[in-house]
Amino acid sequence: MIKYCSICLNHEGDYFNPEVEEKIRTKSNKVGNKDRICTVCRFELKKKNNLINWERRLKSLKRICEWGKKNTSSKYDCIVTVSGGKDGLRQAHIARDELGMNPLLVSLVYPPEQLHDRGAENLSNLIKLGFDCISLTLDPIKWKELMKHGFLKFGNFFRSTEMALFAVPVHVAIAYQIPLMFYGENPLYTVAHGTKNEGTGGSGQRIQEGNTIKGGPKSLKYKKATNQDLHFYEYPTYEEMKKARIKIVYLGYYVKDWYGWNNGKFAIERGLKTRDDKPWNMGDLWGISALDENFRIVNQHLKFLKRGFGHVTDQVCEAIHLGKMTREEAIENVKNYDGSCDEKYIQQLCEYLNISEKEFHDTKNKFVNKKLFEFLNGKWLPKFNVGQI
Repeated sequence: MIKYCSICLNHEGDYFNPEVEEKIRTKSNKVGNKDRICTVCRFELKKKNNLINWERRLKSLKRICEWGKKNTSSKYDCIVTVSGGKDGLRQAHIARDELGMNPLLVSLVYPPEQLHDRGAENLSNLIKLGFDCISLTLDPIKWKELMKHGFLKFGNFFRSTEMALFAVPVHVAIAYQIPLMFYGENPLYTVAHGTKNEGTGGSGQRIQEGNTIKGGPKSLKYKKATNQDLHFYEYPTYEEMKKARIKIVYLGYYVKDWYGWNNGKFAIERGLKTRDDKPWNMGDLWGISALDENFRIVNQHLKFLKRGFGHVTDQVCEAIHLGKMTREEAIENVKNYDGSCDEKYIQQLCEYLNISEKEFHDTKNKFVNKKLFEFLNGKWLPKFNVGQI
């Protein structure tokens, strides 16, 4: 059964360490020797107790930027991956306006059938703020085939998409000989979904070791796709990255106020269009994430039924860290909204993948985690108590 962090609502046992660092225990009366503290809360406690030297981190980041300027073979100093959303918009501004870099923005744009008008408008808005941007869209026929195959075989239609989202910017960096790349945040320190195999600190050199894209497109076991079809889904090898001197940096590790909420406020002030649906329809409290398409709402619904948490859990944990929500309030929000998905979003996905709603629900039901959920009165209901330590 799920055991939660004693401060926020992160779980997943691999990311907990019962021995909290002595300095944190000494400085915080909220943390006891027997408490379960997630990686994110350990990081947040260091922030609150002034145990992070932000001036030193900024100096380190500036040295990285100088390295990027010296080693590029392009007029651009770095690459920033974007979709037009809040995090990419703020990254681009930090790179250009605070660090003095000349960034090239790289965006993997969803096929026309999948891309929401709001997503296209947000990307256009970002470019209008004065940036050069390369946008790539992959073969929509093969894209859809891979999504459908991933869903029917693994209960995860988004797996191939995530592979491409990670791989495409690195391919562009190698092709344009721009070795320095900025990503938003190390998930180990923001949502506790990363693993130490992916690397700690500000380095993203080992992203391919994470569960999201580990194994590459071969793990999809889709025999109808050739190596040529899968080129932009395949993350470059360590040898290819070493030869191109690729350096991937999590910008959020160096920025003290890097939070989704803050990034959203920053982006909205600069023209970002947000969602206008309700939390009980979209499993999202703020409507500022994954704005370029709607299928992510269904993906979070499926993730919730497999792992016992969705996007709302991520949001309330951040709200706790920002002091915007108590743990008790967070528990109620998770109970009420996490994993929520209105039938209209499922219908949109079914129409896109050319499957019936019955086929969708039959497939979904096969992959529900029966240790965490039970089927009662026509619904999957959690067996676990949200927030239990």
